[in-house]
Amino acid sequence: MNMEVTRINEGIKENPENYVRMADEDYIYRLRKIVEDIIRHQKEKPVIVLSGPSGSGKTTTALAIGKLLTESGHCTHTISMDNYFCSLTEEEKRLSAKGLIDLESPSRVDSVLLSEHIEKLENGESVEIPEYNFGTSRREDRGRPFRRQHGELVIFEGIHALNPDVITVPDERICKIYVSVRTRITHGDIILHPSKIRLMRRMIRDRNFRERTLRDTMNMFESVEQGENKYIMPYKYRSDYDVDTFLPYELSLYRDTLLCDLYEMNDIPELADITEVMGNLLPVNERVIPSNSMVREFIGNGEFN
Repeated sequence: MNMEVTRINEGIKENPENYVRMADEDYIYRLRKIVEDIIRHQKEKPVIVLSGPSGSGKTTTALAIGKLLTESGHCTHTISMDNYFCSLTEEEKRLSAKGLIDLESPSRVDSVLLSEHIEKLENGESVEIPEYNFGTSRREDRGRPFRRQHGELVIFEGIHALNPDVITVPDERICKIYVSVRTRITHGDIILHPSKIRLMRRMIRDRNFRERTLRDTMNMFESVEQGENKYIMPYKYRSDYDVDTFLPYELSLYRDTLLCDLYEMNDIPELADITEVMGNLLPVNERVIPSNSMVREFIGNGEFN
């Protein structure tokens, strides 16, 4: 799907609050249609896996789907697959500090333990959900005891959730969702690729929550994209449902936060299309963004933060 800058500006100029509200309502409507189908198949597929690349909004989407399921009378639990990462040895930590270990590789996930837990939860058996400490790069296997009660649903969210080598449970027993930005923004001859929209989300999130500058995030862009193309994109065809998380107002929301910094980074040619598009958008003030909006995952102060 393509969306023109002029079309976005028209909606914002007419009524920004209404434009934001309608976009959020459309996003929730699309999630609700998926939820209705999940409920129809809940007996044979009580476990849901949700995947998407960095900056796709998968965490908020997973939590929003869980909330919609719960509101429909189906208690739902959301579990991050990050907790199933393998601990790093001291040597691996040393190599990681030098950038010599691929931390995005699916081999980082303990697929045996993860698949075992999914099967046990399907059968109503008890498991201990591990907890991964990113500060120490170690996993604590004696974690939170958990047992799926009859009729409850469980969502596993993570970048490798659609990789059949990571989750070996047969397809017919799990519901699979792929989340990403699918919309392209056009302005004259410029076509802004969805990966650039996810990059802007990461820039804001990294500065707000990870103490990284925009240039730091940009410096990681190529390696992040390589990892996604290698480990995530090849498996998106396996999904039962695709969710485009783009919200028509979001670039206008990011405009005033990013634009001055983007002008100062004009030495990076890969940012020229972003800068041109952002410079031609009307701004949207954060005060009109509801707390349950998906973009709150990146700007903060949200219901799911």
